[in-house]
Amino acid sequence: MTRGIFLDELYDRPGFSRFDIHLQWFAAEDEGRTEDATEQKIRKAREEGKVAKSPEFVSAITLLFPILTIAVLGKSMLTTCGEMLKYFFSAAIENDVTRDPQIVTVFYYYFFKLTLPVFGIAVLSALIANLLQVGFLFTTKTIVPDFKRIVPNFSRFLQKSFFSGEALFNLTKSIVKIVIIGLIAYLNIRSNLGKMIHFVHVPFMVSVSTLSVIALKIMVEAAVVMLVISLPDYMFQRHQHLESLKMTKQEVKEERKQSDGDPLIKRRLRERMQQILSQNMMENVPRADVIITNPTHYAIGIEWKRESMTAPMVIAKGQDNMAFRIRDIAREHSVPLVENKPLARALYSEVEIGDEIPEKYYEVTALVLAQVYKLSGRAEEAV
Repeated sequence: MTRGIFLDELYDRPGFSRFDIHLQWFAAEDEGRTEDATEQKIRKAREEGKVAKSPEFVSAITLLFPILTIAVLGKSMLTTCGEMLKYFFSAAIENDVTRDPQIVTVFYYYFFKLTLPVFGIAVLSALIANLLQVGFLFTTKTIVPDFKRIVPNFSRFLQKSFFSGEALFNLTKSIVKIVIIGLIAYLNIRSNLGKMIHFVHVPFMVSVSTLSVIALKIMVEAAVVMLVISLPDYMFQRHQHLESLKMTKQEVKEERKQSDGDPLIKRRLRERMQQILSQNMMENVPRADVIITNPTHYAIGIEWKRESMTAPMVIAKGQDNMAFRIRDIAREHSVPLVENKPLARALYSEVEIGDEIPEKYYEVTALVLAQVYKLSGRAEEAV
């Protein structure tokens, strides 16, 4: 019984509301998925944009490098801010800003001068953080509308959000981040509390400069902590990703069947190939290195090319009248005939045309070929 039918039956029962939560909702949907994902499924998932990625790593990198950029360019940015304020205050006093066409141009000039370096570094940092995790990947499948998602799977949502290892891990991670970042802020403020108390006695810019240094230090240290936390988070996300791709044994079989081809189709192709080889068999006889005979009932043509074959191959075989024709063609083309009744009978019954001989016949076939090569002066080509 499928889960949908089961729930429909429950809804039809007296006293059961569709807003009630039944324990069946929390049944494992991945039951039976015990096999590791194949390379083909992992590759297909990647093409669809399903990859292991830690958002914490991206956040940490995107936070760290723009902050460092602000730290490096802080003095220049502060000077630019002063120039901007001076210009606009002067323009507001001397001119009618609503009619001054240069106001908008100057605004955009200062705006891009202040934000473009930080924005550019932030975008570049995000790209690098993603490239480090998943490599170069571009796909539009993740943004293609999926109308199946309009109807949410509440059981899946509740299980993943509140009753799963992922939910527990994310909760623990968030608590650890809050505690550590709060501790970093507390320690930095406490160590500079003496300076902050005396801000009323120092120039304004000195106070701003000191607070900026404290704030930057807190943010840099927080970004480093997030970067450290992102490492185990990435390992966890990778584990979850591989778990989500696990397959049932039946899925593995189906995939193997699709990749290797249906056995029935392969058998039919093989039979057709055998028919074609049989039809052209007489043309192959002159290529044979030796014809192994019974001597009258069977004839087996053997070809051996050391450079392209892993074992001698049967290129022709026949019984009775067909064997007689093979022997006649072999004599016409000076192909040696060697009598070996057991070997001829075994190869005829066990090996099809175009197949290599089985390993159990290597030794006896090697002796036959060695004898033939020796008589023909080609001893160096022996098996």
